[in-house]
Parts: sequence; C-alpha cells; structure tokens
Amino acid sequence: MKTVKEVFDFMDDAKTFYLATVEGDQPRVRPYGAQLFYEGKIYIMAFGKTNATHQIAANPKVEICAFKGKTLRIECRLVEDDRPEVGKALVDKMPTLKPVLGENGENGAMYYLADATASFFKMMELEETVTF
Repeated sequence: MKTVKEVFDFMDDAKTFYLATVEGDQPRVRPYGAQLFYEGKIYIMAFGKTNATHQIAANPKVEICAFKGKTLRIECRLVEDDRPEVGKALVDKMPTLKPVLGENGENGAMYYLADATASFFKMMELEETVTF
C-alpha cells in the first residue's frame, strides 16, 4: 500500500494536477502545479483571493486529478494553513514563485489535504486506494 509521501511524489512528478471545486451547482476545474509535502501532509497553493479560494471557503470538498502514465484521483477536504513557515517552505521549494507569492508566500493561500482518499487507476481500472 502506498504512503501519503508516495501520493505526493506522484503529484510532484506529474508536475500539473487539476483541482475541481464547485461554484453553486457548477463544477470548476483548473490546472495547478504548486504542491508541497510538509509535516507529513500534502499541501497545495492557490493565489491570493481568487474564485478558487472563494469556492473552497464556501465548500472545502474538492477533487484533484493528476496523470503520469497512470491516473491519480484524490477526493478530499482542503484546510487552510496560514502559518508563514508553510508558505516559506513552498517558496523555498519553488523559488520562481517568490516574485508573485512574496518572501513567505503571503500572497497565496496554502491548503492541506484532509480526509483524503487517493485512487490510482491504470487504463481506467482501479489499481490501488490510499486513505490518509
């Protein structure tokens, strides 16, 4: 069985993942690429006050999808973590984001994945499920 770190590594290796939120009764999907493994949790970052951050505040249940030879789908709840050290850890990992995020990532919103179920699929056939 895969660990949370292995789930993160898959996302990180894929580089781009897709985040699905809900706005009213309309699904919204957008590409992301800022992820961090910190204190044993998977974090993602959204820029400042965007439609995505408003949608997450209204309904923190989201789905994430990434593909790299296999498909990873994660059903989870996002929990905001506004500690400066989390934003700084992301900026340290991805220094190209520093000009837009700020020194400690203060212009972004950091969320960790909670109540998560990650499912790996190969050719649309369920291969493995990880709950964390």
